[in-house]
Amino acid sequence: MSTPYFCIMDLFSNDVVENKLPGDGTALYFGAIMGIQQANHYLERLLTTIEWKNDEAVIFGKHIVTKRKVAWYGDDSYSYTYSNTTKTALAWTTELMELKALVESKTGVSYNSCLLNLYHDGSEGMAWHSDDEKMLTRNGSIASLSFGAERKFAFKHKQHQQIVSLILEHGSLLEMKDETQTNWLHRLPPTTLVKRPRVNLTFRQMAF
Repeated sequence: MSTPYFCIMDLFSNDVVENKLPGDGTALYFGAIMGIQQANHYLERLLTTIEWKNDEAVIFGKHIVTKRKVAWYGDDSYSYTYSNTTKTALAWTTELMELKALVESKTGVSYNSCLLNLYHDGSEGMAWHSDDEKMLTRNGSIASLSFGAERKFAFKHKQHQQIVSLILEHGSLLEMKDETQTNWLHRLPPTTLVKRPRVNLTFRQMAF
């Protein structure tokens, strides 16, 4: 069943938050949820305090180590498996706790974990995929907070292949929920135009 297009009011501002998907899911783009100075502060802290490690995956039996770096934090020492590799959550940092509280105030949802990605420049991206692992709450909320270089982000419907794209700003929030992961793929396409790093935080609801 298709999800009707709708808008909601952000209770903490006068901005209208739009569902960017035409149906079969909900992707609410809040835009920048903090000022440029505050966003710059968090970018610097995330770059220097997070325990970044190169991402690893097993694809068609081949072990791959990506240039992109990742980190996994949470309420408990959760284990998270994707691309046939498993990560164990680290304890929240001060900045991550602050950002979690801010995101929760915007979405009205509580999150118990966060997967972080560090893209050093536009040559690093993410292929089409869905965040639909069994350990995630089905049809739950994933809140994506972006810092650094503005990057294009795209959705593709799994059946009729419709593509929806938007630009994720420095300090911006995108919430994906409802049937989005069931019906849509998403990706961060590479680009030669971006020379600066981008840090992305995806706050998640682990189901145990």
